[in-house]
Order: sequence, then structure tokens, then C-alpha cells
Amino acid sequence: MRLLPFAVAASVLTAVSACAPMPPPPPPMAQCNAEGARWAIGLAPDPEVIERITRDTGSRDVRVLHPGTPATMDYRQDRVNVDVNERGAINGIRCG
Repeated sequence: MRLLPFAVAASVLTAVSACAPMPPPPPPMAQCNAEGARWAIGLAPDPEVIERITRDTGSRDVRVLHPGTPATMDYRQDRVNVDVNERGAINGIRCG
């Protein structure tokens, strides 16, 4: 007899949680594809070029790295790195 209230409460909780809406799934992670922006090699990294590189690589984030620029070594599949030489021209585009 003592377990009956517990069993009723447990079944009510189960029924209520079954009706609770599920949270939406997280959006898919962007995947960088550096090949999409090879056209930018040799150009200056002006805002329009950087915006197009970001779009053409499918990245969510971009880093413009000049010689000597400190950068973390963590790999992020949704980031594109734009390497710029000492003359101010893009000399590499890579994901990470």
C-alpha cells in the first residue's frame, strides 16, 4: 500500500515527460573547403575578398594571418585561415 503513491507519481511523471517538446537538433557544423577559394591567391585581403573567401569555403569563421601574427593551434573545421605574405598578398588558404 505504501508503494502505490510512488507508482502513481512515477507514471504521471513519465506521461508528462513524454508530452514535453524535444529541443531542436543542433545546426550542422560548417565544414571548411579551402579549394573553393584558391582564386584569391595573390590578391590583397581586403574586406570584400575575405567575405567571398568565407562564403566560398563554407566557413563560419576566418582568420587573416600576417607574418608573425600569433595564432592558436587548435583545429576548427568551420574556420578558414588566410595566410598573407610580407608584401600584403594572400599566399595560402587552409582550413583549421
